[in-house]
Amino acid sequence: MLVPFVLYLGALPFANRVEPVVFGLPFLFVWLLAATLLTPVAVWLTYRGDQRSRKSREGEA
Repeated sequence: MLVPFVLYLGALPFANRVEPVVFGLPFLFVWLLAATLLTPVAVWLTYRGDQRSRKSREGEA
């Protein structure tokens, strides 16, 4: 769950520039768009890992 935090806040000082332009958009806008699209993937991977650990703990009990 640290991935969204790092993408939005941790890397913001490094990505806060207009140049280069990616697909006609400022770099910061593309960076935030990518972070927004990757956040649900990170949450889903965390949920999936949590489900696996719960099943393994239930099997041990």
